[in-house]
Amino acid sequence: MDFDLSPRSAQQLFDGEAGSYHTWSSSEFPLLAEEKVGAGRLVLQPRGFALPHYSDSSKIGYVLQGSDGIVGMVLPNSSEEVVLRLKKGDVIPVPLGALSWWYNNGDHSEEVVVVFLGETSKAHIPGEITYFFLSGGQGIMGGFSTEFISRAYKMNEKEASKLAKSQTGILLIKLEPGIRMPHPNMEIVEKMVYNIDAALPDVDVRGGGVFKALTAARFPFLEEAGLSVNRVKLEANAMYSPSYTADGTFQVFYVARGSGRVQVVGIGGKRVLDTRIQAGQLLVVPRFFAVAQIADGEGMEFVSILPGTSPAIEEFASKKSVWNALSPIVSQVALSVTPEFEEFFKSKMQKTTILIPPTK
Repeated sequence: MDFDLSPRSAQQLFDGEAGSYHTWSSSEFPLLAEEKVGAGRLVLQPRGFALPHYSDSSKIGYVLQGSDGIVGMVLPNSSEEVVLRLKKGDVIPVPLGALSWWYNNGDHSEEVVVVFLGETSKAHIPGEITYFFLSGGQGIMGGFSTEFISRAYKMNEKEASKLAKSQTGILLIKLEPGIRMPHPNMEIVEKMVYNIDAALPDVDVRGGGVFKALTAARFPFLEEAGLSVNRVKLEANAMYSPSYTADGTFQVFYVARGSGRVQVVGIGGKRVLDTRIQAGQLLVVPRFFAVAQIADGEGMEFVSILPGTSPAIEEFASKKSVWNALSPIVSQVALSVTPEFEEFFKSKMQKTTILIPPTK
């Protein structure tokens, strides 16, 4: 494997008064296709509406900003629309083939921003999420001939043309003031949306930061997307210590805020990446490669996804380290150190977690 692992920023695919959509192209970022992962970022202005669509990838939406988001969804093999309210910190799985629309219900200037991270093993273009819109200038309705539309809906030609061609907007449109969208179903929100920002941490280290893991065991609806989510907040100059996935899956990191440094070590112990990473960038870590990050003075926050509902992450420098699991003599000969140094080495990991505060 010889890919450029450098973190990348998204490219703008669409921009208008209703908002914008940004994506990472597999032609510019070939590692996406190799690991079969895709990503995009949706920005909705007040009254901005993403036309109903489905995609060829299962994905996770994470709300980066906003408090007045609304999403409507029709799950595969269902005839019922579910309408949900979204706010900053929410995680919402979008299963493969699910129909959805997205709306910023706010009347003020606050944007609703959602980053999507997904798995593209069934995608038309590996490494990219392709959307199929029901209506609009690139919609399925307008793609069929008037004859087919009139036969399907039992309309005359004029009615069929009106049905298929009236909406000329593409991707995102801005609704007129006064239009009232469906009211969110608050009873079902907890089953389909999980606010990971407000959740209790799995790891909380003073001066180090906060680590939260979200799997199907805690949030069953994740099972529908077949993905798991991690949320990490590093304090100033803290470290997300070296780790790797032991189940042959990739890791994808999106930096929500702040900046820092990242190193990745791959085949043959080669350091394949040693660079800076900042807010808005996407990092893809190939399967079995080890990764570690250190935040800058302003700290760093990122969200990551892993395929599967119960991922296996192995740590190198914490009390859960694989080194601690090895017999002392095995560690001693593997590192070619004295018994005293081997004991000293392991003592340094007994009270540490995957988040390590800066040295004083």
